[in-house]
Amino acid sequence: MEGVLTDASNLTARVLYTTADGQPTGRRGLYKPIRGEAPLRDFPEGTLGRREVAAFLVSEAGGWGLIPRTIMSEGPLGPGSVQRWIDWEPTGRGPGDGLLEIFPAGAVPSGWLAVVHGEGAEGQPVAVAHQDAPDLASLAVLDVVLNNADRKGAHLVRDAEGHLWGFDHGLTLHAEDKLRTVLWGWAGQPLPADDVERLQTLRDSLSRAHADGAGTAAPADGHAPPTTADSAGTAISALISPWEFQALSDRVDELLTEAIFPALPTERYALPWPLW
Repeated sequence: MEGVLTDASNLTARVLYTTADGQPTGRRGLYKPIRGEAPLRDFPEGTLGRREVAAFLVSEAGGWGLIPRTIMSEGPLGPGSVQRWIDWEPTGRGPGDGLLEIFPAGAVPSGWLAVVHGEGAEGQPVAVAHQDAPDLASLAVLDVVLNNADRKGAHLVRDAEGHLWGFDHGLTLHAEDKLRTVLWGWAGQPLPADDVERLQTLRDSLSRAHADGAGTAAPADGHAPPTTADSAGTAISALISPWEFQALSDRVDELLTEAIFPALPTERYALPWPLW
């Protein structure tokens, strides 16, 4: 292990990948051991790592490609999720810079969508807004599919090539509606055509898993079987509970039926805290 991320809510370490004989490969990953997961009131204990892997598989099964490769693996602190490390260059304005920003109220520039209004440190009216970018909209669709309960600005980066990546998906794929995100700017708008196609691809994969009898038993050891395009749904079902797998399928069906971004819920708080 190279070191621990001190601002993470669960034990998270950056690790060096090695070959089978222990030789460094020069590649890095984020390692989250199951034993380092903090207990939560509304998510079953010891399941966050499996949700990280399942979220990656959902992204791949639909063709989004917005979550770095994530697997379950043995590490120095036992089994846990390991995600490919993404190098990125911050601009110095804090986490989420360039994607989520604070502007004076009434002065949100073109190309940005306001999410919430409030007061700044000195009591001045401000608006929090995110970019109106196609890849960010696609990630917002993926978050609805995943039922992401913790999409903060700090969980979004662009790499040196400009590719968007989303991180930290332990609080996903719950059977109950828990979507909490900073990406509400498209609420009520039609889904992008490309994302409708991705949803159809994902539904096909999940349907094949249902036909094969997947999702009928709880996961045994948290390790997904080897995956192909045809087996992704089965791999996902091995990582979450049967009712969570059914809820995932239902969310995909609902999105395809309505083909619009969901509206902000009125019966519960819909933003993560903090926003960054």
